[in-house]
Amino acid sequence: MKQNQKKAWLFLAPALICVTVFSIWPIIRAFMMSFQGGPLINMQFNGFANYIYIFKDPDFWHAILNTAIYAFLAVPIGLIISIALAWWVFSKIKHQAFFETMFFMPYVTSTIAIGIVFRYILNGKYGMLDFCLRAMHLPAPDWLDDPSMSLISLIIFGVWASLAFNIVILMGALRNIDPNYYVLADMYGASGKEKFWRITMPQLVPTLAFLLTVNLIGAFKIYTQVYALFNGVAGQANSAMTAVFYIYNKFQVVGTPGVAMAATVVLFLFILLVTYLQRKLMKKVNS
Repeated sequence: MKQNQKKAWLFLAPALICVTVFSIWPIIRAFMMSFQGGPLINMQFNGFANYIYIFKDPDFWHAILNTAIYAFLAVPIGLIISIALAWWVFSKIKHQAFFETMFFMPYVTSTIAIGIVFRYILNGKYGMLDFCLRAMHLPAPDWLDDPSMSLISLIIFGVWASLAFNIVILMGALRNIDPNYYVLADMYGASGKEKFWRITMPQLVPTLAFLLTVNLIGAFKIYTQVYALFNGVAGQANSAMTAVFYIYNKFQVVGTPGVAMAATVVLFLFILLVTYLQRKLMKKVNS
């Protein structure tokens, strides 16, 4: 009602101020800085020079390619494994709350701490993974120090890290499916595979669309995992360089904030485009 509008805006004001100061203004400021050059304390307008620089920089395209490969491999693989584990716990395990807690623990654990553990697991000399591979007489690559294996190691880390959040969300979605669907399916003699593909998966489409969107956005913004896994660098010879790590390097290490902000704007538009296409695709699948 009109008489309550002033009170509503009053209650919304703190949240709107926080969103403006910490979300909207940084985006506007980054866009403005992308057209400026020089040090951070004395930036001057330089037109499209920063955009021309990054589009000609092979390191930028290498970072974008690594980020795209990571996103389009780690996210689908992580979702497939999450669905399998969530369905297995939901349909086969009695003490579901215990397993949900165990699965969710990595999500609330520091990524840096997990990265340190993974550095020991993937170490080429004394790592647990290579020890197991050698015991089975399989090739044991140097996961962290071999440039050709850096991105694969990052994908393994990313897939494992994404399972916690995905499984808990999927478990909640599975509980919301009407059990009468499964009762009717049993009455008509449906197999477990038929129940999964004809009942469970169609009901999970909205949840999967949400998880796909969140995971894709998170994958394109990956930075902490790279920093933690490779001890502050982007792998040997920058083999695991990602877009956000490139932005960090240009801003903090090289000292060219304008170039970093230009890369930020390009990455923002790229994420926006991918998210839009993904949402359109999921709407067609849902319909």
